[in-house]
Amino acid sequence: MLQLLIGLALFLGIHSLQSLAPQMRQNGIDRWGALGFKAVYAAVSVLGLYLLVQGYGQARLDPVVLWTPPRGMQHATILLMWLSMVLLLASYVPGNQIKSKLRHPMTLSVKVWALGHLLSNGNLADVLLFGGFLVWAVLVFRAARKRDRHSLHSAPEGKLKSTLITVVVGTGLWAAFLMGGLHLWLVGVMPFTRAG
Repeated sequence: MLQLLIGLALFLGIHSLQSLAPQMRQNGIDRWGALGFKAVYAAVSVLGLYLLVQGYGQARLDPVVLWTPPRGMQHATILLMWLSMVLLLASYVPGNQIKSKLRHPMTLSVKVWALGHLLSNGNLADVLLFGGFLVWAVLVFRAARKRDRHSLHSAPEGKLKSTLITVVVGTGLWAAFLMGGLHLWLVGVMPFTRAG
């Protein structure tokens, strides 16, 4: 469990600098230069992700059950994951209306992903992992929205075609995770059979 906690702290901590601790980020750039800071950022991210994945995998071998979620919650998770995938794609597809309206769809995607997984997983490691990401996403989104209010730049208006592409590709990615075996390959769990 300690490995999971250290991994979470490193991964979420380094990804919090720009939104929650911009001066610390700037100090790092001043000290190491832009390229040096990016190298440190990447190294800490990879190490944090590695520890997080390893720690979570070990914790799943001997789970500490906090509660057993109702079976129907898995259906809610599946629907929320569709929304999460569409939001994720909205952060990459240029000129879509979702990004134009929400401004930070990637952070919202993480929020929805974490909430969805908290609804259908009741082990301590699940609560730490998904709860940690949910708290992080809430804080980062609030900081980003605060920056938006002080910014003079308005988001460019999105186009319907780009929005449709976002929804279609996001739905395809969701289907690949749900029924195409991508979730099973990455995580070792087939969500469709669990929710059936």
